[in-house]
Amino acid sequence: MADSPGVLYAEATLAIRYPLAAALLIADPPSVAEIGVGLVGFGLFFIFFGVLLYFDSVLLAFGNLLFLSGLAIIIGLRRTFSFFFQNEKLKGTDFFLGGILIVLLRQPFLDMLLETYGFITLFRNFFPVVFGFLGVWENIPLLSKLFQKLGDTSSLV
Repeated sequence: MADSPGVLYAEATLAIRYPLAAALLIADPPSVAEIGVGLVGFGLFFIFFGVLLYFDSVLLAFGNLLFLSGLAIIIGLRRTFSFFFQNEKLKGTDFFLGGILIVLLRQPFLDMLLETYGFITLFRNFFPVVFGFLGVWENIPLLSKLFQKLGDTSSLV
């Protein structure tokens, strides 16, 4: 039915009059993982922007919500729950989720301190991998020693 002359004429007319609408019809819809990566990116952006605006608690809370929902969409709810609630990572989870609760109580500076410590504790095994993609940063002596020290910890993922 898509090959009928009437449909082709309608698509051609649409492409001439409204080229953006025609491009949206041709484009593939984003996958679930792409949506999750977008949510994580926007979450980090709002957290960064909230810090730049003197620890705006609304932006920080919104960024936290977007970050956690994006993470849950990327790796799934069950894996997210099992990642955060491993026995070895409970200390980092307490600080990270506690920081999120504290920002709701309008204490954003304390929130960022607790949340940063929890984030580093939770995701310290991923830092060498992430910075390994950058490659050039490994040539800096101070960072290479830091990556070696962080790389010595056992991977619990």
